[in-house]
Amino acid sequence: MTNAPGKKRTDSASRVIKALPQNIYKALVDPEAMVSWLPPKGMKGHIFEFDARAGGAYRMSLTYLETDHSTQGKTSEHTDVVNGRFLEFIPDERMVQLVEFQSDDPAFAGEMIMTWTLAAVPEGTAVTIVCENVPEGIRKEDHDVGLRSSLENLADYIE
Repeated sequence: MTNAPGKKRTDSASRVIKALPQNIYKALVDPEAMVSWLPPKGMKGHIFEFDARAGGAYRMSLTYLETDHSTQGKTSEHTDVVNGRFLEFIPDERMVQLVEFQSDDPAFAGEMIMTWTLAAVPEGTAVTIVCENVPEGIRKEDHDVGLRSSLENLADYIE
């Protein structure tokens, strides 16, 4: 979904994962699990800080594995550093985070809200990510690929 020109946009992605909501929720709030499945394909993650409670914070980096990638990092040429704050937890149903990229480029400034929703379905769990106020410097096409990749990684991790 794209908002009017000059406005922050909302991006989303969904996938059914063959697992119970509580198993997926555990992977959302465990830093060792998260760092293994959240980085999109072609990137690796590192957790510096992780306090999974409402009001808690986290700090992580996502680094491109190849130096000839088409997208430049937001913090440095090959890396995105993310500062986050956990806003809400509803066990086995929902997690809301505020995400800020460390960047000197104002196109990546601002606070993005990322909501993860889990809903039991006959095939497993429908996992939906909604990102509100996406910084304009993040190309929609790249973000869509990244969100889908993270969901695929989560499915591979859980199933």
